[in-house]
Amino acid sequence: MGPHPAVAAIRLAVRRVLHDILNTLPTSGERPDRLAERLPSPLGSTLVAPPESPLVLVACSGGADSMALASALAFEAPRLGLRAGGITVDHGLQPGSDLRAEEVALRMRGLGLDPVESVSVDVGRDGGPEAAARNARYAALDAALDHHGAAAVLLGHTRDDQAETVLLGLARGSGIRSLSGMAAVSGAGGRYRRPFLHLDRQTARKACMVQSLPVWDDPHNTDPAYTRSRLRHEGLPALEKALGKGVVEALARTAQLSRDDADALDSWASQAEASVRDAAGLLECAKLYALPPAVRRRILRRAAIEAGAPAGSLFARHIEEVDRLITGWRGQGAINLPGRVVAQRQGGRLVIRQG
Repeated sequence: MGPHPAVAAIRLAVRRVLHDILNTLPTSGERPDRLAERLPSPLGSTLVAPPESPLVLVACSGGADSMALASALAFEAPRLGLRAGGITVDHGLQPGSDLRAEEVALRMRGLGLDPVESVSVDVGRDGGPEAAARNARYAALDAALDHHGAAAVLLGHTRDDQAETVLLGLARGSGIRSLSGMAAVSGAGGRYRRPFLHLDRQTARKACMVQSLPVWDDPHNTDPAYTRSRLRHEGLPALEKALGKGVVEALARTAQLSRDDADALDSWASQAEASVRDAAGLLECAKLYALPPAVRRRILRRAAIEAGAPAGSLFARHIEEVDRLITGWRGQGAINLPGRVVAQRQGGRLVIRQG
C-alpha cells in the first residue's frame, strides 16, 4: 500500500524540484542520482547519500507547510543521491522563540536531516515589520547556503500564499511583476526553490497529520495587526463568499500568467535599452517616447536602480514621475528618487544619477 495521497503529493512535488536541481549541477563525474542507485540500505534503514554529494537545505519554521516540506526532502533527497539539511530562523519577535527554534531543529534532525542549523537574527524596521522580518530571514538563508555550500534552499510557500501575495500586490497598485507573485525559482543562481506553489495549504497540513509530525502554528499568522493575516482570515474568505470557491486557484493562475507576460516584457526592455542610448550611454528622450509604456518604464526603472536607487524602495509612482519627463515634458525640474538618485531632462537626454 502506497503513502497517503497528501504525502504522495508533497513527495512528488519535492522530487520534481530535486530533479531540476540535479540537472543544473555540473556534469563532470557520475550523477549523484545514479550513484544513489548503488548505495546499500542496511536492514531497511534510511538511505544516506555519500558525504561528497550535493546538499539541499530546507527552510523550516515548524509550521505545517515547512514541516511537510522537510519530511518530503528527508525522504526524497537520499534516493536521488543528494544530502538534505535544514535551517530554522529565530526572529526573536516572541517570548521563547529561541527555545522554539531549537525544538524545530531537533525535529529536523529526527527526520534525518544533516546538517541542521538554528540561526538568530535581528529584525530591523525598514519597510514595516513583515518586510523587515522577511529581509532578515533571507539574509540568514543566504548566509547558511553560502556557509554550507548548498545547491539550493527549499521554501514551503503554498498556492494559498501565492494567492495572498497577488492580492497584496493588487492592493498596492503595483505592476504586473508584483501581480506575478512568488517565482518557483528565484535568487542568485536559482538558489531558492518553492515546490508547493501548486499545492494548497490543507494538503501540507494533512501530510503532517497522517505522518504524526508535530507542527507549530505561529500566532503572528492570526494576529490582525499584520496585513497578510487580515487578508488570510478576513479578505480571502470574504472573496470566496462573494465569488464562490476557486478564488485561490484563480489568483495562483493569474500569478503564473502575469509572470509569463512580465518575463516577456523584461526581455523586450533588455533588448531595446541599447537602441535608446546615445554614443555616451545617455538615454534619448525621443527614442524612449516611441516605445510602449510598459517597455519604457522598465528601462527607466533599471536605469534608476543602476544609478543607486534601492529596488525595494522604488515604487510605481516614482517611475511614473520620471516617465512624465519623457511623455509630459513642460520644463519641470528634477525628480528625486530613493537612494539620493536624481532624474532630470537635459537637452533631449534623460540623466539619472546620484544627486
